[in-house]
Amino acid sequence: MAENDIIQTTHELYTTYNQGEELLEVCNENGVSSGRPASRKEIHERGLWHRAIIVCVINDENKILIQKRASTKEKFPGLWDLSVAGHIPFGADAMSCAAIEIMEEIGYMLPKKTAVRDFRFMGSFRNQLHLSDTFIENQYYDFFIYNANIDLAEFKVQTDEVSEVKYATIYEIKEMEKQGLFHPRTEWIDILYKYIARF
Repeated sequence: MAENDIIQTTHELYTTYNQGEELLEVCNENGVSSGRPASRKEIHERGLWHRAIIVCVINDENKILIQKRASTKEKFPGLWDLSVAGHIPFGADAMSCAAIEIMEEIGYMLPKKTAVRDFRFMGSFRNQLHLSDTFIENQYYDFFIYNANIDLAEFKVQTDEVSEVKYATIYEIKEMEKQGLFHPRTEWIDILYKYIARF
């Protein structure tokens, strides 16, 4: 199929948007955006590269907030994952998406004086997961750290997305990874380990 074939007509995009289906931006395997939108369904069915963000919330004790995925999740139910992850919608930027996902996914309202400098960009990485013939996840992740001392009681998680949240040290997380308790997208763990181990 020709590269231009992934461009949907204006009518198709309008219909997709009004049906509530998320639109993502197609990119290449190096994360370079094409400027072309596609529905989330098409992205996954065809294994098109797209962008996403991940965020680790870390407190002053260098403990990382992790979440347990709900048992009803389509992908990797019941496994642990980092604080927040999400697709970057078409037309959005990574930083804004990171802030929005913190508020939406774990229900923590960022302080009004939150600044760009409160988010530390840790780098980017690619991840490929072939879950089935009709669900191929080719994602390019931007990884951020958000430093904050947040009590667990302050999180209001989406119960259809998250069943539990807790804080863990990077050493506990590494051990959980060895036991196969984490979502297989674990590149962030080594990046975070190298960062925290310096202190």
